[in-house]
Amino acid sequence: MKETYHVLGLMSGTSLDGLDMAYCSFWKEDGRWCFSLNKSTCIEYSPDFQEKLKCSIELSALDLLLLNNEFGKWMGEQAKTFINKNQLEVDFVSSHGHTVFHQIDKELTYQIGAGQTLANAAGQKVICDFRTLDVTLGGQGAPLVPIGDELLFSDYDFCLNLGGISNASFRINGMRKAFDISPANMLLSYILKSTGKCFDDEGKMASSGKLVEPLWNALNALGFYQQPFPKSLGYEWFRDEMMPMIDDSQANVEDQLHTAVHHIAFQISESLKPYAAMNNKMLVTGGGAKNLFLIEMIQYYLGNSIEVVIPETSVIDFKEAIVFAFMGVLRSEGEINCLSSVTGASKDSSSGVIFYPW
Repeated sequence: MKETYHVLGLMSGTSLDGLDMAYCSFWKEDGRWCFSLNKSTCIEYSPDFQEKLKCSIELSALDLLLLNNEFGKWMGEQAKTFINKNQLEVDFVSSHGHTVFHQIDKELTYQIGAGQTLANAAGQKVICDFRTLDVTLGGQGAPLVPIGDELLFSDYDFCLNLGGISNASFRINGMRKAFDISPANMLLSYILKSTGKCFDDEGKMASSGKLVEPLWNALNALGFYQQPFPKSLGYEWFRDEMMPMIDDSQANVEDQLHTAVHHIAFQISESLKPYAAMNNKMLVTGGGAKNLFLIEMIQYYLGNSIEVVIPETSVIDFKEAIVFAFMGVLRSEGEINCLSSVTGASKDSSSGVIFYPW
């Protein structure tokens, strides 16, 4: 085993904020994995590129393959610039890519950001494509971050991520369980689109609104919420099931945001409270952790069952990139990085495809 790994983790999420880059070190102490986040940044997408990624689901097969290579090259160039600027020693780049398709009923998940193109542009070994193997083993291919919750953040009873989609992980009878709960920033950003704003600063607009009961009832009645886990969400579901409700609502933006925040917080509470015990603590990360009104509502619905803990900003912003860097380390070591107890696959796996620069 290598004594210490130095890895650059790359993550592009469904909220389309930009490319998160986390340069991390990983090592073991007394048999337990440890890490440090040494350098990090987020490269914002240009409006044109953001729109291209957003609409990638509608592309022809040829255009999608071209975008796969374009995005891989762009990520590789960003990685190379970041490495050179900060004079970093990197064992490899570990990339999640950007999810275009996630249709588990069709056994399909697809992340763009071609590994070989990325490796060539970065001049670095690359490990990527962490979801496909799990799906071929009958799993959801998501969420994958719980392996980091299990091995890097085990001091918390629950770990909640508030990205484009909210998901959580925790232990039941000694086994890690996790699932997607609801759309989060994806829903709030969609409501905001008519205002020209990218996000609701600290949730101030949402807090000024009022609950729209017809919208509240319609959102909570969606069939996904009654499904048992393991389960996962994709953009396609959000587009087909939730967007029409927002489009049909006659309420103003503030009221829609207010209702959406209550909906997200309520679904999180409904999903987690049955598994809570005394003095449980929950680590909350992802962009939604900065939405003070959303955090307030999550704690309101959870009551005294679970205490919400907001970590330092670097962990809020880069936890997913940290964990995907870590998944590359586990793949290098031949250790399990994808848990069947989380995804529902037929067995655990060590997932990820390795590419070397040409």
